[in-house]
Amino acid sequence: MALAIFDLDNTLIGGDSDHLWGQFVCERQLVNDQDFRRRADQFYADYAAGALDIDAYVRFALSPLAGRAREDIDAWHREFMKSKINPIMLPRATRLLTDHRQQGHELLIITATNRYITAPIARALGVDELIACEGEVVNGVYTGEPIGVPSFQQGKVTRLMEWLNGRDTTLEGAYFYSDSHNDLALLELVDTPVAVDPDEKLRAHAQARGWPIISLR
Repeated sequence: MALAIFDLDNTLIGGDSDHLWGQFVCERQLVNDQDFRRRADQFYADYAAGALDIDAYVRFALSPLAGRAREDIDAWHREFMKSKINPIMLPRATRLLTDHRQQGHELLIITATNRYITAPIARALGVDELIACEGEVVNGVYTGEPIGVPSFQQGKVTRLMEWLNGRDTTLEGAYFYSDSHNDLALLELVDTPVAVDPDEKLRAHAQARGWPIISLR
């Protein structure tokens, strides 16, 4: 069974769920609006430049959840899905996932965005397997602290290898779809790397390597 791996933000969905989460918490006044927006925009610029401090960013993204009751943050996410995520779901992405399922491939989403934000999105896409950045939970409450290896850049390879350990699944015949040059380490590892609506750096690399370039927009 071949493995079909997908980045999430700006690949399977037509936007960045992490950045949209920042907009959402500011609009709902769950954080200090001006300071949070400024920091979110700077982290997003760092990501685009390939210079993101992922530990600092995960801690920042989790900070609105720290100490909050589970029923509150679950309600926030339902509203977030309705207002921010549903409008950027891509019919072509749905068809691509369906095509891989029909071929009998195992589907996996791997993302640098944290699990709180992305798990409901993966479920909405019908993908059961998810590798994401993890936040510490103590007695059912987020502490705001990241744990484990962040699934970003080379960390995606590390986390994927951990996920594969003990499974029958291998990387033989594997696909990986991504929009970002931050995913080059994993794109270089699979048999079929595919650039999806790629950023300029990834587009140039894909063209030089003869990789497929597609659009799901």
